[in-house]
Amino acid sequence: MQKKIIKVNASDNVAVALVNLSAGEVISFEGQDITVLSYTKSKHKIALEKFDSGARIIMYGVLVGTANGVIEKGDVLTTQNVKHQSEKVFGRTESFSWTAPNVEKWKDKTFLGYHREDGQVGTENVWLFFPLVFCENRNIEILKEIFEKELLKQKVNPHQMLLRSLVSGKEETEVASTTPDVFDNIDVKFITHPGGCGGIRQDSESLAKLLAGYVNNPNVAGATVLSLGCQNLQINIFKEALHKINPNLNKPVLIYEQQQMGTVDEMLSVIVKESFKAIKQANNTKREPASLSKLRVGLECGGSDGFSGISANPTLGAVSDLLAALNGTAVLAEFPELCGVEQELVNRCVDDEDGKKFLKLMKAYEKSVVDAGSGFDMNPSPGNIKDGLITDAMKSAGAAKKGGTSPVQDVLDYGEYITKPGLNLLCTPGNDVESTTGLVGSGANVVLFTTGLGTPTGNPIAPIIKVSSNTELAERMPDIIDIETGAVIRGEKTIEEMADEMLEFIIKVASGEIQTKAKLLNQNDFIPWRRGVSL
Repeated sequence: MQKKIIKVNASDNVAVALVNLSAGEVISFEGQDITVLSYTKSKHKIALEKFDSGARIIMYGVLVGTANGVIEKGDVLTTQNVKHQSEKVFGRTESFSWTAPNVEKWKDKTFLGYHREDGQVGTENVWLFFPLVFCENRNIEILKEIFEKELLKQKVNPHQMLLRSLVSGKEETEVASTTPDVFDNIDVKFITHPGGCGGIRQDSESLAKLLAGYVNNPNVAGATVLSLGCQNLQINIFKEALHKINPNLNKPVLIYEQQQMGTVDEMLSVIVKESFKAIKQANNTKREPASLSKLRVGLECGGSDGFSGISANPTLGAVSDLLAALNGTAVLAEFPELCGVEQELVNRCVDDEDGKKFLKLMKAYEKSVVDAGSGFDMNPSPGNIKDGLITDAMKSAGAAKKGGTSPVQDVLDYGEYITKPGLNLLCTPGNDVESTTGLVGSGANVVLFTTGLGTPTGNPIAPIIKVSSNTELAERMPDIIDIETGAVIRGEKTIEEMADEMLEFIIKVASGEIQTKAKLLNQNDFIPWRRGVSL
């Protein structure tokens, strides 16, 4: 028989409803009877004790809010009776030790990846086109049309056929012809963006670091880069950013400056010829076995619900711990969604300086948000709140579970590249696409993305594996969900069992045996973060 409520941590004074609870229903829990005072939807929280006004509300073992008035035992927590509150953190408070999970069954396993000369290993082999400035977006789009039409299979869009039927007034059954891909071992992808000029110079410098990270990412075989010539993000700034990340980079990077090349037609002709030659060469790279230590997994969540923190996110945490024990890398981002768990993360930092850097980045980020007239307490979205995440600290405590329990080996600011295996913290916003964009720019070669409500985010160069927190979502939106963790909620599988399944799935994706749903949908999202603007 499935449990009706669950307490995540022994010290919690609230419980999560695993099913819908009726008013007046009596639940036996931990040796006491709890009368449910009002209808409570699954994923929402009920009080396990009476809270006086101002009382501390504890979940995941941390402070997630205070009572905004009296809350009776058995009543549901809402945005009306609870307000956001988190602990103040000033530095390390205790020593940290970690017992790594047993990885005997994984230590000799490999994935089939693309080995780069600098020792990194890609899970994809991508030739990337992008502009240094938005003025070149149109030329990128022209190149996209040219290359996709000639190099890639032309798939029939059923909605195109639908519209054609509506226009003609009769059912259209014509099937467009398809041609085989010219190359079978490389993808060609295209990025556009609204940056590179205007705004402040720091935005262009940040964009340069991000784009340099994409070129250096092991999933990229080479790149074609377009510049106008007069923009803030000059070619030399981009080259300096690339050199700083990897002084010994040995990938083909073709750079073109329109203001030095004459007409658009002349420039595009040169780009097409030279890029085709380079792509043809990059197609010769083949997948070869690689140690699991070469996996760099970004940890992301979006469209979270009240189950995310007790099924999908802890499963990612267990995978993160397995990777850390295998000398692989996991990267936990979304700093607004670490509000309230700073103390635990600071205590887990191997180097005290990293703990100080983490707090400095968190405080600077929060100040910029407050200066803009908002605050971290505004982070939960309407969808989050509707499904039980009513304070930022509550949302953060569940989101942080993606980082597991291993030591924090490094703390990175946005645009900084991964250099140490193990768990890394990366400063990004909570915005799904901006954060995922940043994770890949810092070197993640695959991303695990949990969701409870459903979100179709993808990335141009890295596979995004969508993990649903509940079975209902996976059944309702099977076209975007790769793996689901509802069995954890039902008590049919443990977190550890689910993590083993997930790591096996990651290996298959990293080896090219399975294509993610985001890739099948051709979902290629790329949004650079402008500092201080986004939560």
